[in-house]
Amino acid sequence: MSLHRRLTIATGAALLSLAVAGCSGLGRSAVGTISYETGREVGVRVTSPSVNGCHRLAPAGATKIENSTLVDLVLYRTRDCKGKDSTYVASNTGDEIAPDTLPWRSYTVVH
Repeated sequence: MSLHRRLTIATGAALLSLAVAGCSGLGRSAVGTISYETGREVGVRVTSPSVNGCHRLAPAGATKIENSTLVDLVLYRTRDCKGKDSTYVASNTGDEIAPDTLPWRSYTVVH
């Protein structure tokens, strides 16, 4: 086998490895359950949400949350996961809004 052909095969294998590694997180989920209570005192459970993107909470928003997943969350008071008024909730912990504050309306997964 010629040196040129071996280099081509080695380069192809390296590029394939990088491509697979780059796509490995596309279908991943946060293993576990996120439970929250809405502003109308309705309980909601989300099982293994995707680690990608912004996730909206119920229209009434969330006033309490329990993060029983293997990853951390960032909660937002807006529907689009933007704004400075965010709250970090570590894996296997929870949080509750302070009295007279807006509920959380969306979250992202820290991965």
